[in-house]
Amino acid sequence: MTQPLFPTAPNTHALEHGAELAPRFDANGLVAAIATHAETGEILMFAWMNAEALAKTLETREAHYFSRSRNELWHKGATSGQIQKVVEARIDCDQDAVWIKVLPQGDGGACHTGARSCFYRIIEADGLVEQT
Repeated sequence: MTQPLFPTAPNTHALEHGAELAPRFDANGLVAAIATHAETGEILMFAWMNAEALAKTLETREAHYFSRSRNELWHKGATSGQIQKVVEARIDCDQDAVWIKVLPQGDGGACHTGARSCFYRIIEADGLVEQT
């Protein structure tokens, strides 16, 4: 049996106020991850991280995610050049969501569609409108 990459918090107080990173992965072993542009604050993308992706992100200071569709670790930008350099990483109060502030490399995009942000459509009453 392998040692887990992160500990489990012994109680709610330690989880919410302790100094130890103890992510609460869901039943699939994942935590939500939001990436924002470190300089502009723009939301770039939402993805999932498993323990390995979170550990590699913290170790390399480059964003790694877990692809649910491919069921594999994903180093953001490894093929596209859109590597995300991590400036700061945070975890929410109950340690089940990660927020990383990144500096996008390459052409500055984050979305696989070629858009700068994955959140490029506005929800209107009659449907979706692409932001220009």
